Amino acid sequence: MWTYLIHGDPSPSVQAFLEELGKALEAQGFRLELTEEAPNLVLNAIRKEAPRPYRRKAQATFVASVLELPQKPEDPIRELYPYLVRALSNVLLAYVPGDGVTFLTLELGHYEEKEGEGFYERVAARLRPIACSRLVLNNVFIPDLEPELWQGDELTESMHRAGKKLKEWDLLPAPFPIEEILPPEDLRHVKRLYGIGGLSYGNLSVRKDETRFWMSASGVDKANLREIGRDILMVKGYDPEQNAILLSVPPHVEPRRVSMDAIEHWMIYREHPGVGAILHVHAWMEGVPATPFNYPCGTYELAQAVAEKVREAKDPTRAVVGLKNHGLTITGRSLDEILERIEGKLLRTVPMT
Repeated sequence: MWTYLIHGDPSPSVQAFLEELGKALEAQGFRLELTEEAPNLVLNAIRKEAPRPYRRKAQATFVASVLELPQKPEDPIRELYPYLVRALSNVLLAYVPGDGVTFLTLELGHYEEKEGEGFYERVAARLRPIACSRLVLNNVFIPDLEPELWQGDELTESMHRAGKKLKEWDLLPAPFPIEEILPPEDLRHVKRLYGIGGLSYGNLSVRKDETRFWMSASGVDKANLREIGRDILMVKGYDPEQNAILLSVPPHVEPRRVSMDAIEHWMIYREHPGVGAILHVHAWMEGVPATPFNYPCGTYELAQAVAEKVREAKDPTRAVVGLKNHGLTITGRSLDEILERIEGKLLRTVPMT
């Protein structure tokens, strides 16, 4: 059974909202948790003047912060994203009494649920996939990368070229650098918990051999992928017991963490030997099959959902999969081939549903 916890300093309207939302969550299999050990979901009531974070004790805890507003935000990303990050949330619910809720995720997904019949059930259904997901963020660095690969190879050079091209297409947004939003203490907390010090969107990888692939690191400038172990890492596997991505690195480099989506790429490469490269961008294409839920980045459930859509594609080696309220994952024989296929076909605005 999943558990949820109510935290923070709610206004009377938010208190009433949380009580009804709690009932809807319980009807969907959640139990109210009275302690703060490791609940699956925290409903954190925050105020505009002081958006106090809930400090997780475990990666498995997802935080949905609830902020009361007098009216619906005209530009949800610009107006709400700083509150989302300052409250150290996975998702922000901007609640306007009598109107409804605007959701905003770390991946820039934003969508609404209007008040009316089944309102709290619909809000709970939006939160359930987030709260029940399992993050795969741990990295195990093994200093066994072959010396001949310490400076990269022709595949990492193709990643460098592709990153430059994505920059030219303006597909590497980082609208709100986390370092500029969080105070130093909270930034240190985020680094300890998730191993990230910045947010950037999009990632890319190329297959090296039957079991390994090169992948961009987390939070790096994708337009300047050069240093092995810092900008680009060699993924060699996934350890389910440790719930960790295994990486081969040069022994003389202090490595960065690999992209949060490594588990997704690992699943696709393992199942489809013909896939030679994978690209993820925050853009869209008309008529693409999409995952059913807005799972968070870096979760096993998102990886499974994307892998299922790739499996269902007419040609899994040339699949285009939509990630609901998020972006695209595209497979190909090479990065050059992927970029050639999608050039001029991308829509910069991801539809929000």
